[in-house]
Amino acid sequence: MDLVLSRARIAVTVTFIINGFSAGSFVARIPDFKRILDISNGTLGLSLLFVSAGVFLALKPAGKYSAKFGSQPIIFFSTIALALSYLLLGFLFSLTWFWLTLFIFGFVLATQDVSMNAHAVVVEQRAGRRLMSVFHAMFSVGTLFGGILGGVFSQLEITPLAQAISLALVYIVAALLVRPLLLPASADTHHFGDEKRARHPFIFAILGLFGLFAALSEGAAGDWGGVLARETFGASPFISTLPYIVFCTAMIIGRLSGDYLAHRFGASKVIAAGGVIAGTGLSAGLLIGGIPAIMVAWFLLGIGLSVVIPLMFSAAGTIALTKYSGVIAPSEAVAKVSGVSYFGFVIGPPLIGFIADAFELRWTLMLLAGLSYLLILASRYARVA
Repeated sequence: MDLVLSRARIAVTVTFIINGFSAGSFVARIPDFKRILDISNGTLGLSLLFVSAGVFLALKPAGKYSAKFGSQPIIFFSTIALALSYLLLGFLFSLTWFWLTLFIFGFVLATQDVSMNAHAVVVEQRAGRRLMSVFHAMFSVGTLFGGILGGVFSQLEITPLAQAISLALVYIVAALLVRPLLLPASADTHHFGDEKRARHPFIFAILGLFGLFAALSEGAAGDWGGVLARETFGASPFISTLPYIVFCTAMIIGRLSGDYLAHRFGASKVIAAGGVIAGTGLSAGLLIGGIPAIMVAWFLLGIGLSVVIPLMFSAAGTIALTKYSGVIAPSEAVAKVSGVSYFGFVIGPPLIGFIADAFELRWTLMLLAGLSYLLILASRYARVA
């Protein structure tokens, strides 16, 4: 890999870390947002939907403008915007202000997400080697350490505004340092005639659907693992946090090895094996029961799911470049896959909760095992990537 690509790889890695760190540090302060605004659980749940609304409304324009202007400037400006949105979120003037800033935060976070994945596709293609899974591992690392830092700040009673100011300054400096390291905007600028825009290859919706299966399981596993450990198996408050920690650790391990495994065995076999590992590990752990079994189950679930979304994004970019060149830009393909996939993070946790009201949570989570096995079908669509 030459110097230009090496620099671009570093820049994209930093951007993935920032994106994950923002999400993790935000989630860690949610209890403080609730306390400061003095709102109920229901109002908090409603408020968090504004983040989701921002994410979904950002995906299409993010893909479009990353194609029109190149992903490099979109990464730069979205990172600056992320710093500013994080700062605005820290003020917490009122509930209405909270809703507005949550929407803005979700919008710019998703814009950065699409543009950085689009740039990662170009770096991966030019390098002639798989890199996407490692990039997403860096997102997971950022999420983990962002959550840890947010938790420490909360424990030390550092206000969300003070946290926002410090992180906003870091993000702005990072954006200025990263911009010259990225590939030029011309590297992935795409111009299409109006007559070509009518075609919408269905393959990207299919890739997104399988990404949705993984995202739904990821979201539900993160939100319900601790509840299962505590309410079903009598774990202490500390022990009940371990399933999520184990899951995050497994995601990082799986993503760090995902590119190597996909290169060695092919993306299709890796995704299929991941589905089997996740489905079998989770179902066995739920059937056996007990805290040790749940820890192993959540670890295997994380390992199995870790590679799915990165490889789906990589497949989307590759298919756009090779099979639909001139019809759809890689950034737009990534946005289409993201739009379907990320819906799983929104519907997963409440769907499990709704079903668990009628059935025991332990057996409701078996649905995630079934979705994991469906990932075996996804392997045929990743074979071309």
